[in-house]
Amino acid sequence: MNLRRSLTYVAAGAALVMGLAACGGGGGSSPLGSGGASQAPAATDTIRIGSADFTESQLLAQIYGQALQAKGVKVDITAPIGSREVYFPALTDGSIDLIPDYTGTLLQYIKKDATQTAADDVYTALKAAVPAPLTVLDKAAAEDKDAVVVTSDFATKNNLKSIADLAPIANTMVFGGPSEFQTRPDGIPGIQKTYGVTFKSYSALDTGGPVTVKGLKDNTVQAADLFTTDPSIEDNKFVVLADPKNNFAAQNVVPLINAKKATDQVKQILNAVQAKLTTEGLVTLNRTANAPDKPNLDTVAKNWLSQNGLA
Repeated sequence: MNLRRSLTYVAAGAALVMGLAACGGGGGSSPLGSGGASQAPAATDTIRIGSADFTESQLLAQIYGQALQAKGVKVDITAPIGSREVYFPALTDGSIDLIPDYTGTLLQYIKKDATQTAADDVYTALKAAVPAPLTVLDKAAAEDKDAVVVTSDFATKNNLKSIADLAPIANTMVFGGPSEFQTRPDGIPGIQKTYGVTFKSYSALDTGGPVTVKGLKDNTVQAADLFTTDPSIEDNKFVVLADPKNNFAAQNVVPLINAKKATDQVKQILNAVQAKLTTEGLVTLNRTANAPDKPNLDTVAKNWLSQNGLA
């Protein structure tokens, strides 16, 4: 996911607390609780919006929230929560009502034996698999996939074009990525099962952020999980290894929402946002958010909505 994606994921089972201050919307927000405790559900007329703790997810949460606010819907945008292993329970117990997610990894989280990889197949299976009280709205054309990434020098030296090409040398390599990638079905277990690639060791870094990028650049890790919409891939001339056997399923952006809060008005607003989101647009959003002047994410989101006629 991050992927993508920027910011450190909280490990599964970690405390779901952070002091959550509202970034926008009515009424302010209270903490999600301490020691993993849930907070009370939002008021029936308010949608509490969460995000994973990476930049793209935070941007999408702001875009969703501001689009809803522009049409008079009350929202409460929380501070970043953490990984899916943390925020999914918060959705199911009502601590939050809406979060931007990605179809393929969400499906595999809910249904670990899912085999669908094509975008439409994944989305169809996801709609059937999402448990009450949740539902998903329209998927966007925008896609942000996990990818196995190496430096251009390392790719040239070892004649690497696809993940399969790593098999002969993987036992000498350290792989870097978020802690969850080490155990998720399409992470290290999937790479090993699909391509017969077993790495020497795994280094738990951040989620598509500066620590992972630095690890690749200084050769602390020789391959890493980055998100395909991460501008650092292009900026550093990293090589994304092909995935011909589709270890990574389609990862289209999708709103995951409590069905009780998904009124016809809310669906119409969010589906209009989804219709404007493109993969190229995500790359641009991430690049803008990570510019040297470090603009506020709410401002980046506001400008995107204005440019797309949704403000």
